[in-house]
Amino acid sequence: MNNSQIQVPIRPLHVEIEGLARYRQAHTVDELAGLLLSVSWPSYGKQLSEFHRALATSLDAMALYLDPEIARDAFVKAAHAAGMHVLPDDMSEMKMAS
Repeated sequence: MNNSQIQVPIRPLHVEIEGLARYRQAHTVDELAGLLLSVSWPSYGKQLSEFHRALATSLDAMALYLDPEIARDAFVKAAHAAGMHVLPDDMSEMKMAS
């Protein structure tokens, strides 16, 4: 089996990518990369350095060169930079706001 067929798991997350309170989930690094490259990711967000870092770390984690948790953390930072919430990471912040 080559590396491209291995699904690298992450701690599951839900990202608010398709509008307010509309979440999509990810369980693997491949799914993180898919969300980053999807048409749903805001176009302005694709111009940010956080986006490029998240994409690069996702590719490295998919090739098993990098801890997938680093890719997950970079994804969360990119989502925040693009103005999206990520669950469960933002739960305490969202509870305080309500």
